[in-house]
Amino acid sequence: MHISAKADYAMRALLELAREPARPLTCEAIASSQEIPFRFLKSVVGELRRAGLVRSQRGCEGGYWLGRPADEITLLDVARAVDGELITLRGAPLDGLDYPGPAAGLPGVWREVEAGAAAVLGGVTLRSLLPGAAPGGLARTGAA
Repeated sequence: MHISAKADYAMRALLELAREPARPLTCEAIASSQEIPFRFLKSVVGELRRAGLVRSQRGCEGGYWLGRPADEITLLDVARAVDGELITLRGAPLDGLDYPGPAAGLPGVWREVEAGAAAVLGGVTLRSLLPGAAPGGLARTGAA
């Protein structure tokens, strides 16, 4: 399984925003804090804004905020916002995948891998990853 740089950067940027949700952050501040290339981050934040995961305000008091509370944004939301399909095979979604003969069972395995990854990512919120949120381990949502 491949986790894209875009998904990783998006999650890290949102965690920066979740740390202090009352104050806006600029892309420059997020990029500096998380050591993310600024130009790439600017593009990623645009995708997050279009998905409703961040909101923005222009001007000297502007910047970015979370679009929803940190306990309502899962890592699955973020991955799908920036990458679309969670897992693809050679760039194609798994839903129509079908193999002949002895390989006929393989597409079902790929779909199970995707379902498992979706369950893990869907069960972890931004809030659960913040320092102090879950002593002794990750706090997860009700999803399993």
